[in-house]
Amino acid sequence: MRIICPVKRVPDTAAKKAVEPDLTLDRDGVEAVLNANDEWSIEEALRIKERTPGTEVVVLCVGPEQAQQTIRKALSYGLDGAIQVSDPGISGSDASGIASIVAGALADEEFDLVIMGNQSSDARTMLLPAMLAEYLDLPALTYCTKLDIDGDTVRAEREMPGGHQVVEAKLPAVVSVVEAINEPRYPSFKGIMAAKSKPVVVKDLQDVGLDAEMVGLEHAWTQVLEVTPRPPRQAGDKVEDDGSGTVGAKALADFLVARKFL
Repeated sequence: MRIICPVKRVPDTAAKKAVEPDLTLDRDGVEAVLNANDEWSIEEALRIKERTPGTEVVVLCVGPEQAQQTIRKALSYGLDGAIQVSDPGISGSDASGIASIVAGALADEEFDLVIMGNQSSDARTMLLPAMLAEYLDLPALTYCTKLDIDGDTVRAEREMPGGHQVVEAKLPAVVSVVEAINEPRYPSFKGIMAAKSKPVVVKDLQDVGLDAEMVGLEHAWTQVLEVTPRPPRQAGDKVEDDGSGTVGAKALADFLVARKFL
């Protein structure tokens, strides 16, 4: 079995962000990390590998040369190799553009399963897995909390409002997972050292059958029209009780009633 794990290089969620004049995020002005949601998909791929002898797991990342650091981090978990798509024309691409790039990168690759996180921490569109499946003309099993592989069939439990849904599809397929599916492991020292020498195949837009007029900011299907900084936090109301609890209880009740919680 061969599994592809698409991952994303994202800004550290705790860092202060800046926006460029074209309303894109300044990605060079903040520390970049491996998208946390992708750690669940990597872990699930590794668990399948441990249960299925002969399985190869390959990470795929779309990003600039600096994304090599993110790729090596993914490889340190125990993945076997990597594919990187890097090209100046990619900058500013939206979810549809990135999905078409990933699909192009996989066009000449053999694989049985694509496992990815359900969203990225910088965009949170949650669209890429379904878009990728559409471009590849493959079944999409999204928001998965459990995966089972039986021969050429993948069975999944999907997280839904009010419960779970059990679905299955024939391989190859595209799967996205959510946090509840597992607890990611930490990379070992051996894994970190081994990641430095694992193979990374680098492709550009031409290699994946696209050109700069099909992706990038100018050709994105979506557009950011305005960016507003987060307002500063304001001090809350302080309630001082007389020790009886009555004052505090009444203040809490009044607060809830005013906001129609009661």
